[in-house]
Amino acid sequence: MEEKPLIAFNSSKALLDVLIRAGLIATLVLFCYDIFHPFLNVMLWALILAITLYPLNRKLGARLGNRYGWAAVVLVLLGLLILMVPLSLLGASVADSVKAGMHTAEAGQFEIPPPPANVADWPLIGAPLYGVWMHASQDLSWVFKELAPHLTSWGRVLLHQAAGVGAGIIVFVVALIVAGLIMTHGERGHGTALAIAKRISGPVRGPQIAQLCTSTIRAVAQGVVGIAFIQMLLIGVALVIMGVPAAGVLALMVLLLGIMQLPVLLITVPVVVFVFAHDGVSAGTVVFAVWMVIAGLSDNVLKPMLLGRGVAVPMPVVLIGALGGMVTSGIIGLFTGPVILAVGYELFIGWVYQPADVTDVLDDKRNEELR
Repeated sequence: MEEKPLIAFNSSKALLDVLIRAGLIATLVLFCYDIFHPFLNVMLWALILAITLYPLNRKLGARLGNRYGWAAVVLVLLGLLILMVPLSLLGASVADSVKAGMHTAEAGQFEIPPPPANVADWPLIGAPLYGVWMHASQDLSWVFKELAPHLTSWGRVLLHQAAGVGAGIIVFVVALIVAGLIMTHGERGHGTALAIAKRISGPVRGPQIAQLCTSTIRAVAQGVVGIAFIQMLLIGVALVIMGVPAAGVLALMVLLLGIMQLPVLLITVPVVVFVFAHDGVSAGTVVFAVWMVIAGLSDNVLKPMLLGRGVAVPMPVVLIGALGGMVTSGIIGLFTGPVILAVGYELFIGWVYQPADVTDVLDDKRNEELR
């Protein structure tokens, strides 16, 4: 009769030990997260870059006599060169434009040319645009008076965004260097990733999940960056042929908008309006406008072709994950969103179509007999 309280006491003590251990582990995890959190974005970008560039690192390392460390160094230096050259050109162009604008304002030579007569014939926006443009060209003080209340708020937003872009560039540069270190020890990292996946999902499902994450990250990187680069080439060549001012800067802005999953029409539509206002309506400007619209909408055709290639989940899952991740987590969400959604989709589909257990079959037969 005295054994039952003893058994209950031992089970309560064991439960208390489990709760204490779980609490200590949770506390340790929270402390580790707080310490690692400042470096989370850098490490995520480093892993994404390492996974994306690792096949190229293997090919280049094989050509260098199995020197994969030197291959990683070459890729990092090449990436920094590709990043820094456009940024330096963009910075020089912006600095020259600001300097020229300040010089013009100080000399009192700033003026707005009157609009072409054909602007008034444009449908819908022609008449009001012509009136505002003409008023601005005749009375410059009216322009500054109308814009002055908005310049302060716009200036703060632009400064905040510029600071964010600068911090993002620094994070990307550091992540690229860390990615080079990860690629140097790629085989060991791949084995560690497989071990973690097996520990979490089992020896059968683990390698499948690891391969799914890898292929999803590479597909999104190739799809997003590749499509943005194609659009930049299509639009940039047309801008150069038409002689649009600052064609290189506009092409770089198209690349950035494509990577951020923003519509490129934000650039192409104002450029088309400028070309029509400057050169008038002709066969060349009409062809240019049609080409710019097609190039701006080309991502709608290219995404189904490139974004889900090589991934075991349906393309809409990857696309929804990329867009949803971008909305919730910014640019990094372009990669984390599809990976999380693809893994969740695979686990759910695997659970739905998993083979039935013997007990489930017996329960089904028993229910049929009762009916």
